[in-house]
Amino acid sequence: MPIASRQALLPVNLLSLAVTAALLAPAAQAAFVEDSTANLTMTNIYLNRDFREGDGQNKREEWGQGFLLNIQSGYTEGTVGFGLDAMGMLGVKLDSGGGRTGTGLLPARESGGAPDEFSRLGLTAKVKLSATELRYGSHVPDLPVVKASDSRLLPQVFEGGLLTSSELDGLTFTGGRLDKVIDRASSNSEELVLNNRNRRFAGGITADYLDLLGVDYQFNPNIKGRYFHAELDDIYRQNFFNLLASYPMGGGTLASDLRLMLSDDSGAANAGKIDNRALNGVVSYAHSGHKLSLAYQKMSGDTGYAYIDGSDPYLVNDSANDYANPEEKSWSARYDYNFASLGLPGLNVLARYIKGSDAKIIGSDERGGEWEHNFEVKYVVQSGPAKNLYVRLRNANLRSDFARDSDEYRMVVGYTLPIW
Repeated sequence: MPIASRQALLPVNLLSLAVTAALLAPAAQAAFVEDSTANLTMTNIYLNRDFREGDGQNKREEWGQGFLLNIQSGYTEGTVGFGLDAMGMLGVKLDSGGGRTGTGLLPARESGGAPDEFSRLGLTAKVKLSATELRYGSHVPDLPVVKASDSRLLPQVFEGGLLTSSELDGLTFTGGRLDKVIDRASSNSEELVLNNRNRRFAGGITADYLDLLGVDYQFNPNIKGRYFHAELDDIYRQNFFNLLASYPMGGGTLASDLRLMLSDDSGAANAGKIDNRALNGVVSYAHSGHKLSLAYQKMSGDTGYAYIDGSDPYLVNDSANDYANPEEKSWSARYDYNFASLGLPGLNVLARYIKGSDAKIIGSDERGGEWEHNFEVKYVVQSGPAKNLYVRLRNANLRSDFARDSDEYRMVVGYTLPIW
């Protein structure tokens, strides 16, 4: 059989093996079922984004309800354990209309408007040996080189295989290949696409796969290091370095998160030249319910930051904007307060200001700046029948010399119901 054919059969064989192993032996089946968990996450979002200037659609406003049923099996008994996870996802339109689509909550039809509902099913076969696990199927990764966006009704889902191993104390290895993606407001599996925000790169450039590998090492209880390497086929190559530290100080906690991402074009360079060095970091101090964070982010090189379209860039100043244009520098100040210190557990607020400057404006010799401020209030019910239900209110205002100004208001109501 040709190699390509054998590779195509691999996920099917792995899935079949996981199910068969779980069903053949009663003891194995018991572990497979008894160690399983299931929960239903319900997320209701109203999003209103008003563009203050510029041509095109002047307002995006939609309201929807998302349901995510997450079932995770246990493992069959024995040296090698097999399992199967499933995610059933449904998004329901509560309000939308022609001229107001495009919030990312619901699919946008070319003819205008949005469908009444959209859905998808994600299956993941898994095999575990000691402290090493291979998962093939659907993933919602939260990694420096690919961070799925989960800020809408349904999360962005990647398809492929990921392996994690923690055989050595303090060391975790991650590796794999992702070859398809289902965006937040979609039911369809599609190719990976390079993000082209503010026309940084050529538009619509697709890749067959993303290969990645990385290590996390806990040097001691206070310091952790990370290194990741990734290649988006024939588009870019990235190397990520990260140092995280946390220390008690003056009755509170001083923490830092320092990051460096080096990106350049690779292979056939289908998107043209990519040359970016993203140095960014944040330092925070938390004490008695208060937390103050200061962050700095600097883009160097000939191009802006490169990442997969629809995903979230792994940058400290990523918010309503990513502040990742060529040579852009940005800083931010954020204040969080937990009202549990005043006897109101579950209530939290945050305020943040971000300022970007000296960004190269694509297509001209000019430089530009931008700024943003956010305010958010979140309350989580602490007891009673509605325990853990939360309400989150968010306001974000963006002003830019080269992108459209916008004001955004968002209300989110969420609840996760344990089923077993």
